[in-house]
Amino acid sequence: MPVITIDLWPVSHEQRIELIQKLTKTASEITKLPPQAFFVYVREYPKDAIGVSGTPLSQQFPDAGTQPK
Repeated sequence: MPVITIDLWPVSHEQRIELIQKLTKTASEITKLPPQAFFVYVREYPKDAIGVSGTPLSQQFPDAGTQPK
């Protein structure tokens, strides 16, 4: 049971679906395992809970990753 985990700021429902589909397809092609073998977890964090270079992403990218409606 291969597991793929991606951590990022909030994305839309459609983007989560696309991530799951494409990550599964690519991993399946590379490993020659069937897509059904893969589990994909998308973990989302608020931008103020992610920091790069000592600065929260909420300050670096104030308009990106806003919780989709």
